[in-house]
Amino acid sequence: MMNNKHAGRDYVTGLSRTALVCALAGAFVFSGTIPAAQARPNMPPLVGALKPGAPVSFADLIEHVSPAVVSINVETREDGPASALPGGERFNELPKEFRDWFRRQLPNQPGPQRPREGRALGSGFLISKDGHVVTNNHVVEHASKITVVMQDGREFKAKLVGRDPQTDLAVLKIHDDKALPYVEFAEDIKLRVGDWVVAVGNPFGLGGTATAGIVSATGREIGSNAYDFIQIDASINRGNSGGPTFDLSGNVVGVNSQILSPTGGNIGIGFAIPAHIASKITKELIKSGSVTRGWLGVQIQGIDRDLADSVGLKDTKGALVAKVVDESPASRAGFKTGDLILKLDNQTVEDQRDLTRRVGELFVNHKAKFLILRDGKRKTITVTIGKRPDNLDISQNTAPELESNVDEFGMTLAPLSEEDVQRLKLRSSHGVLIESVAPDSPAYKKGFRAGAAILSAGSRTIDTPADFEAAVKAARKAGRKAIRILVQTGSGQLFTALRLDDKDAE
Repeated sequence: MMNNKHAGRDYVTGLSRTALVCALAGAFVFSGTIPAAQARPNMPPLVGALKPGAPVSFADLIEHVSPAVVSINVETREDGPASALPGGERFNELPKEFRDWFRRQLPNQPGPQRPREGRALGSGFLISKDGHVVTNNHVVEHASKITVVMQDGREFKAKLVGRDPQTDLAVLKIHDDKALPYVEFAEDIKLRVGDWVVAVGNPFGLGGTATAGIVSATGREIGSNAYDFIQIDASINRGNSGGPTFDLSGNVVGVNSQILSPTGGNIGIGFAIPAHIASKITKELIKSGSVTRGWLGVQIQGIDRDLADSVGLKDTKGALVAKVVDESPASRAGFKTGDLILKLDNQTVEDQRDLTRRVGELFVNHKAKFLILRDGKRKTITVTIGKRPDNLDISQNTAPELESNVDEFGMTLAPLSEEDVQRLKLRSSHGVLIESVAPDSPAYKKGFRAGAAILSAGSRTIDTPADFEAAVKAARKAGRKAIRILVQTGSGQLFTALRLDDKDAE
């Protein structure tokens, strides 16, 4: 039996040849103790020789953890068009290789639906002696049959216990009369850039493959995912997805999930789900078959230097509420658009991603305390956390971005028409229309565009262009370096800020 705790995942089919390819391998680390290299007699010491205790070989580690690493063979069955070309049944008279080629060229053509069968290969690892296996969600999400293959060649039919698309994790279950080898997650280990890691998995169907490398980065953000990844340079390829990444003690420190590659092959940039996240998610999947996440019900955005100056903050930590969802926990607790969230349960909120992640990890019905800044005053709001709706896209929690990131004015404003109110889906007629924005002006560079509406400036609701001018004067009189502005675009509303301390703004 093994006492190590991390695992990995792997995926082969449907991988993109550009950008992030969800088909990675797991990283393994040396767990045995290897003596330092011995200098030969009468020879000077080597320059840059390995320090005592440094790994000379990963063989002991790999031999120790490999029995718990498995290959995942998946049979898939999905609905798809029976004919991708015009011509009805005559298309089916073509040779199979021609039919398959045409379907690949025109995958979105309408036609009768019939099941499409396929196969996928991935990696995984056992985390309990009674047969729980961790892998990637993308490896098994379309599975009609899953087979787990052990290092010794034994095959087990696997049952899907649960999966979580948001973290790309899944748990399977196999049964054997005897206790199975397993590894453990290292939840409390903090990896540093430069630490050795080792990956073992099933790249390209080549089971039992081990690669070594180092941690290239930690806390790596990818897309709109609220969770951070570990970046490693241990070689991982298609089929490694779901496999484990090990540290030098044989602990699972990550689950391989994605690679960055223009070709689909390894270029030395892979990403693994950190152990503390994978451990928490897999425990919940084993317990209930799904993951329940907390929900606040606000659309939030980050704080740049201009926005911080507009409210008198010394730094840019926190998250700004751009919109409060109707009938949400936040709405019932009294949150308002423009509130700046500084702390959650007495811990500083670093940015909008940090807030989204931490709220998602809270239990439903948890009484969360939020320290906010509203109209220059700090206050605490207690919210009963709700359950995140199943159909909620996490990207909906983040306010849309304006196109640019610079400074200043240069706009022509006008009253809103009824057509503008309907076009922008405004709840009321408050606001002013941006009729035009001068090219290369500070407002243009900041992202303001004709057709959008300004709803508020500073702490004032805007109904006329004169209201906007008055708000700017009030902000300058108060000594603000910038004025915060709430903008409504066709895709939603968000806060931005225009600077007041530039020469051209005087």
